[in-house]
Amino acid sequence: MKLQTEKGEITISSDVFTNITGAAATNCYGVKGMAMRSKTDGLVHLLRRESMGKGVKVTYNEDSSVSIELHIMVDNGVNLMAVSRSIMSEVRYIVSRTTGAEVRSVDVCIDSMVIG
Repeated sequence: MKLQTEKGEITISSDVFTNITGAAATNCYGVKGMAMRSKTDGLVHLLRRESMGKGVKVTYNEDSSVSIELHIMVDNGVNLMAVSRSIMSEVRYIVSRTTGAEVRSVDVCIDSMVIG
């Protein structure tokens, strides 16, 4: 993504967006971690800290905004609506504050619940 400022042009790679988004989401209460569905066995796997960007999909829109889709695992017993709203708010704030890009939408997909 390219952003134009009064001092010049800034290019932000998609890895930056995915890492910032993954870190912001996993810092929210009730989130166990980022998730990814395996193509071989169809099971949902918890991603390690180093590869949490794999649970994030960033779409660049024509109006220089971004749309973000997150796949997460949550702890058992948390209020799913409250956790989702918290993640949406936190990700929107952190990404726009850190990169300067407008966040059009944040979609949270809860793929699994961890018991224990």
